Amino acid sequence: MQRLTPELADRFARIALGHVGREFPNAPGLVLNGPHDEIRPRALHPVFYGSFDWHSSVHSHWLLARILRRFPVIGAAPAIRTWLESAFTPQGVAGEAAYLDRPQTAAFERPYGWAWLMMLQAELEAHQTPEGRRWARTMRLLTSAFERRLMAWLPIATYPVRVGTHGSTAFALILFSRYAPHAADAGLVSALRDAAASWYGGDRDCPAWEPSGADFLSPALVEAACMADVLPAPDFAAWLAAFLPDLERSEPEVLFSPALVSDRRDPQIAHLDGLNLSRAWCFRRLARAAPALAGPLRQAAERHLEAALPHLADDYMGEHWLASFALLALDDDDAG
Repeated sequence: MQRLTPELADRFARIALGHVGREFPNAPGLVLNGPHDEIRPRALHPVFYGSFDWHSSVHSHWLLARILRRFPVIGAAPAIRTWLESAFTPQGVAGEAAYLDRPQTAAFERPYGWAWLMMLQAELEAHQTPEGRRWARTMRLLTSAFERRLMAWLPIATYPVRVGTHGSTAFALILFSRYAPHAADAGLVSALRDAAASWYGGDRDCPAWEPSGADFLSPALVEAACMADVLPAPDFAAWLAAFLPDLERSEPEVLFSPALVSDRRDPQIAHLDGLNLSRAWCFRRLARAAPALAGPLRQAAERHLEAALPHLADDYMGEHWLASFALLALDDDDAG
């Protein structure tokens, strides 16, 4: 089974370091193609201005922080440390928080960007170095603002969003749960569990109508991975048997076949490399949660990894974000 090696970690880090400070092209709701455009991304987002869009910048910083903690002496480590020190400043974080005071920002990056920001905070909280603890303290101003938004939103989010793109509520719940032990509001843990139970507890016989042409998440598998987080093992086994009853026969077949990526220069089609990586992540999580099915699930994970890992930096449409999903797929064992 493929594992994260120091060599792969260094590769992922160097990919991310190549774009976290790259301001253009940029898509803050509209594409900005150069410094002559009216709105400068760095003025709006003094920390997370690179990597094409805000959420990709956030999870690229998560990648860098995680690799630095896991592999503190690889070749890229000094550059990672220098970058994070320059990024996580009180002034920069205050500027990011100030953006949330602008009109019409209540749903900014909800829920995907929120979830990755909290995932980043959880990673910083895990650092046991003086600099890591300092970065975590600095970032709490911004993360706490999103935590308050999350606690206000969950009670009014009557329905889940069952998509394979940024709106996925199942994917967001998984990442939110990583942050929950560090939350200021002790009610977040139960709020997340209640949301998962309400949204997905009664689901049966998933049709698995996927992939769609822009998916980077599997609506079926990410929902199953979400429920694996919140249900006791016997309850999850029963839920999974009702939700995807043919997994032991590697069916639905469409879930077990890596998506074909016809043009990696196309920003939507390039999502499908991310789908293959996130499916591998889900298959590995489900193999741990449902050991009776581990054989076919782990084999499927390997097929999906083999399809995607060679293409992380083929074009900037994938390069600015795919390494984060590769890291998630290969190095999530200690975070589940």
